[in-house]
Amino acid sequence: MYIKLKALLLTGAVCLLMTSSAAAQERLSRIDSMILRHMRAQHIPGASALVIHHGRIIYNKQFGYADPASGRRMQQQDIFRIASQSKAITSLAAMMLWEEGKFLLDDPLSRYLPAFAQPQVLATFNERDSSYTTRPASREIRIRDLLRHTSGIAYAAVFSDPVMQAIYRKAGVPSGIGTTASTLKEKMALLATLPLQHDPGTAFTYGLNTDLLGYLIEIWSGQPLDVFLQQRIFDPLEMKDTHFHLPAEKHHRLAALYETAHDQLREVDHPIYEGVDPLFPTLRGTYLSGGAGLSATIGDYARFLQFMMNKGVYKGKRLISPATAALMLTNQLTADVRISPDPPQPEDFGFSLGGYALETAKNDYLSPAAVGAFGWGGAFNTHGWADPANELVAVLFTQEYLSPWFSIGEEFKVLVYQALVP
Repeated sequence: MYIKLKALLLTGAVCLLMTSSAAAQERLSRIDSMILRHMRAQHIPGASALVIHHGRIIYNKQFGYADPASGRRMQQQDIFRIASQSKAITSLAAMMLWEEGKFLLDDPLSRYLPAFAQPQVLATFNERDSSYTTRPASREIRIRDLLRHTSGIAYAAVFSDPVMQAIYRKAGVPSGIGTTASTLKEKMALLATLPLQHDPGTAFTYGLNTDLLGYLIEIWSGQPLDVFLQQRIFDPLEMKDTHFHLPAEKHHRLAALYETAHDQLREVDHPIYEGVDPLFPTLRGTYLSGGAGLSATIGDYARFLQFMMNKGVYKGKRLISPATAALMLTNQLTADVRISPDPPQPEDFGFSLGGYALETAKNDYLSPAAVGAFGWGGAFNTHGWADPANELVAVLFTQEYLSPWFSIGEEFKVLVYQALVP
């Protein structure tokens, strides 16, 4: 179903808390103009945005429709597929277990999963039948490699080298985005039999590392990943609407997924990625993708970012030590680590153990954010970051498949910072 422009513009923004100066409010209204412009241009069906500055909500607005087909307007409690923003949550879970002595960051992966011993690196590839040859890797994968995406493990179906995608597809290894069938144990066992894209530690290659980390969390904790996250993170942080699979009573709050077709927005009514049902958050499943499987509200994700910015404390509850929080937000990519082209990253890219890109002294010229800011986005056009120096948390969620307008996140960032006036 295509969105009719008239219907799209019937709803504007709702729920702004007037907690900043008139000058700041005037500047914050530029966010409204940007979002409405994208809606008029049929880039997005709606959006939900939240900005917290010095611990106060200065902007909290919802635009357009969460489900244009049914006429359901966007509300603050709507739930979005956050895809790769799941990585930060799973990384926190791993680091909580690190604090408990379950592993060391530079332990070889094979200590916990022997199938990953003696890894092989792709040498040649035959396009006709997806066959390949390999050579021994220069060293084993370490746990640190999984957290910082330097293992040589790539992604299936999305954001990676087409050759690696073909190898994973033939072997039956999924991307994790919306995967419901099988289990982490089964698919990670398959992954262990496949070649790496490069030697561990030599390049940042965005990939299935965090799904593998999720399986390790199950081994280290003795609990299913969803149970561990619920008990150790979601309950303490009051993330009441963050799930791998939504309870039936929350299905109606899931934002519909849209895509651009023939310069118009249309509801996605076909399988996505490797045959995934676009309504995957409402399905029951056994595969728990720590790298891409969660759905959440803007409020839940803002609480998570606030917790990390507060060095591991939420409402007086400490989940990790200040030292661990600081380590999780420290750049892990040394000068000799290459950055893979898929997906492309900015100049002087920095990445942490916590699942975030980082604002560093080396790349600070690229952004208005202060050094120390951290954030990441999700495949369905969701965005969020925190800036400790400015005591700022900002989240913008939309919901599009393969959106050519992912830069809306950068536009939002510019408009947030230009609004931070005395």
